[in-house]
Order: sequence, then C-alpha cells, then structure tokens
Amino acid sequence: MGLFTLPTVALFILLTLSLTFVHGGIPTTLDGPFKPVTAPLDKSFRGNAVDLPETDPRVQRIVKGFEPEQISVSLSGTHDSVWISWITGEFQIGDTIEPLDPKTVSGVVVYGRYGFPMTNRSTGNNSLVYNQLYQFEGLQNYTSGIIHHVRLAGLIPNTLYQYQCGDPSIPAMSRVSYFKTMPVSGPKSYPSRVAVVGDLGLTYNTTSTVDHLLANRPDLLLLVGDVSYADLYLTNGTGSDCYSCSFPHTPIQETYQPRWDYWGRYMQPLVSKVPIMVVEGDHDIEQQAGNQTFVSYSSRFAFPSEESGSSSTLFYSFNAGGIHFVMLGAYTAYNKSADQYMWLEKDLASFDRNVTPWLVATWHPPWYSTYVAHYREAECMRVEMEDILYKYGVDIVFNGHVHAYERSNRVYNYTLDPCGPVYITVGDGGNREKMAIAHADEPGNCPEPCTTPDKLMGGFCAFNFTSGPAAGKFCWDRQPEYSAYRESSFGHGILEVKNETHALWSWHRNQDFYGDAGDQIFIVRQPDSCPVMANVTQNN
Repeated sequence: MGLFTLPTVALFILLTLSLTFVHGGIPTTLDGPFKPVTAPLDKSFRGNAVDLPETDPRVQRIVKGFEPEQISVSLSGTHDSVWISWITGEFQIGDTIEPLDPKTVSGVVVYGRYGFPMTNRSTGNNSLVYNQLYQFEGLQNYTSGIIHHVRLAGLIPNTLYQYQCGDPSIPAMSRVSYFKTMPVSGPKSYPSRVAVVGDLGLTYNTTSTVDHLLANRPDLLLLVGDVSYADLYLTNGTGSDCYSCSFPHTPIQETYQPRWDYWGRYMQPLVSKVPIMVVEGDHDIEQQAGNQTFVSYSSRFAFPSEESGSSSTLFYSFNAGGIHFVMLGAYTAYNKSADQYMWLEKDLASFDRNVTPWLVATWHPPWYSTYVAHYREAECMRVEMEDILYKYGVDIVFNGHVHAYERSNRVYNYTLDPCGPVYITVGDGGNREKMAIAHADEPGNCPEPCTTPDKLMGGFCAFNFTSGPAAGKFCWDRQPEYSAYRESSFGHGILEVKNETHALWSWHRNQDFYGDAGDQIFIVRQPDSCPVMANVTQNN
C-alpha cells in the first residue's frame, strides 16, 4: 500500500465507479462484452399510443397572417453556421387548392449574441411551397404554407445567440428565440449532451418522451427517421394504428399532410432552440402523383447536403465539435455503384480523425435487432455497407424503425469484434403503431425468411447463418451474444462525449423519474488497438 497515497486510492475508486453501466437500476462494472440481458416487460406501462387530436391547443395555429410558425434550427456543415427554418401562411387541403407564391413573403433573420443588439441580418433566397397531389378521384390534395430556410454564417462557436425570423416589411416577425452554436471541431471539444430519438410521431407517448428529453437539456437532437406518421391517415383525416389493416383497398398509401403542420407546431418550443438533425424513415416516403417521394420531409427541414458534398437530402454529414456524424439513407440506392455509396467513400476518406475523433453513423432500419418486428429486414444494406463502415472505424450506430430499445455489444458480421461499432436502436419515441415486444429467438417466433425483406428497400439477402451458435438457422435459439440489452419501453437516449476515447450513453424510459437512466454505459474507443482506414489515408 506504500505506493497508494490517499489521492491515488481516491482516484482509483473514482475511475472504478465511473466505468459502470446500469440497467434496470442495477449497476455492473464495465468489462464487456456484456452478457445478453432482456428486461422484463412492464405490463403496467403500455403508454398512450393515441395521436394528439387537431383540437389540442399544442398543435393549433396561433399566429396571424404571415407571422412565422413551426420555427426550427438545424446545423450546417460546421460550427460557424446554422439554418433557421419556418413557415408563413396557411396550408390548404381539398379538391381545389391554389398554392401560395413564395415570392410574396421575404425570409429574413435578424440575430446577435445574447445580451447584445440583434444587428446581424441574413436573407434567404430559397423559400418554397410544396404540394402533395393524388391523381385518384376522391382524394384530397394539399399545398403547404411558404417554407423558408435561411443560413446564418460567421457565428462564434459555443455561443448563445438570440434571433427573430420573418418578414419585417409586412411586418410579420417572430418573437425572440435563442440557440447555442456547436463548439469548434477538435479532439477536446464536444457538445455537452446529444439527444437521440426515433419514430417519434405525435401521440401522448410522444409528449412524455419530449418532456423527459427536455429535462435532460440537450444541445443537439438527432431524429433517426419516421417523423409525423402522416401516412397512417387517409386524406380526409381518418387515421389508424395499422394502415394496411384498416385501409387495404386504397389505390395508393394516402397521407394527411396537416399532421406535419401539427408536428411542427408541437415541436417548435424545443427545436426553435435546440438544433434538430433528421434522417428519413419509411413513414416519410409518402408517394404521390408523378411517383414523387419524400417531398414533405425534404421541404420542411434544412439539410447540410450541399455543404457536405451530397446530392440528396437523404444522406449527408456534419460535425458537432469533435464528432463527425454520417446520416445515411436506407430508402434510396445504397449499393456500391450508387451515388450514396460513392459519396460515403469520399466523405469517410476526407474527414480528419485528429480533429473529429468520434465517428457516428445513423440510418433508420437497424442491422442488428433481435425483435420479430423488422427482423433482418435491412440485410441487403448491411451486406453492401458494413465493410466500409468497419474499415473507417465507426464507433456508434443509431437506428430506429423497431419500436423498442436495444443496445449491442461491439459487433461485425454477427460476430463479437472489439473494433466493431456499438449499435443502438431507439425506435421507441412514442408513435401510434405501439411497442415491439416479441423476440425472434423466443420459441415459435422465428419468422419465415421469405417474409422478412422490405419491399421499400428491395432485394433478398437474409439467409441462414453459416457459423456460430446459430449455424444453419435463420434465428438464434437464445438472445444472441451480440445483443447486450433490450427492453420494450418508450424513451429516448442521451450521448455525452467526454473526451477522445470515452462517451457516456444513457437511455431514459418515459415511466421513470426525470433524470433516471434505464440503461447506461461508457463506450470506449481504442484507436491504438483498432487502426482505421481514415488514419492511413490522411498520413499518405
């Protein structure tokens, strides 16, 4: 004990205590990979998967004329710029619609550092109106209000700004709101808390998720697909938990576009202050006349596509301090000859790991999920893209789609691998399709392989496993070793990157007290043990 002075012992105890993870309130030391854990189903808590009605005050239009509403902030490619988005004017829905003229209302943002006069001014030149049109008789068409996206540049990192948006010439300006810029990119510079949520929708469960999320005071919000669930409705506003079950004979999957406006109004108190970054999900496809898709998704949000060299709103990248985020599209071409794959190769080869040590990828449908719902549905995407993500050393992957929570051990090609990513599914945001409960490894639950492909993604790549405990089978007969923890509860996650090698991940259930974590773990990077292609590229 002569070498262990009191401060040394205290430091040792502190480090030991910090390297723990918690699930179900039970702390366990960090020495992974972890043995698989399935949390018992809390039958007393199923939540309230009922959509907020249009009469709810939180989704009603409270502005007048061309005053801004549905205000949101999103990040540009780097710390010194953001996008401010909002809508002016009212949507129309019916047999006869007359789109508004975007040129009739200017898009202006006045802003300045908090505590100083708002003497800066930026004007947008890409205001737009989008339509959701159907060629079938009896279906109602929709045209949006005027959507504005204005980019603010030359901002100071890690600084609180105040702003107003609108058209000062009418005048029709918003109230003053606030946002904080991201810290400058660097190995010792990170946003304090990044909230991650998926499959949010607009139910009473959603409101619980957002309330809990707000209590954790995030600096950035990642929404990993499936935003409003407007496609669970007919154009006349009739909705269902299961569209295909209730409306099997409609000639096209209809949508009720005002649900997007309701969602934007409800979310404004959060996303007008906390930047939101979105990647598309299957419920955001919304096919319409002319075979157009993703029109509402692509119109309502601002994306740093151009800044990151992408040709699409469906895949892009950005930095938040020392984290490089890659947002990938599962419902657009992802094979090795596709634009997305070639963009991904270029993006991964060009980002500097010495500046942004952490590499985080997101897309909607998970590759590693053990629930029956959507089991191995995205296998073709995994076959095409897993190798390149592994080569470049992706640290964490966030997915949604499956309406439950699951965290993996580090895995590559269904095998435990200390250099593989940690996959985290957070499709438990609260939407009305309710919770995924059954697991594919439980007796009698393994789906037939022919039922697993997703027609929206295309292809069939999910075959029986050829090695390991499940060799010769399509499903494991117990919780797979790559699945560390899974639980059927609504909630959200918080990522806190501490330094170049350690990040704290916490998952928060809606039924718990604010601040309590249902699952918590330090994710540790090991750059010396896991050299990555990006480092090799940069040194040549």
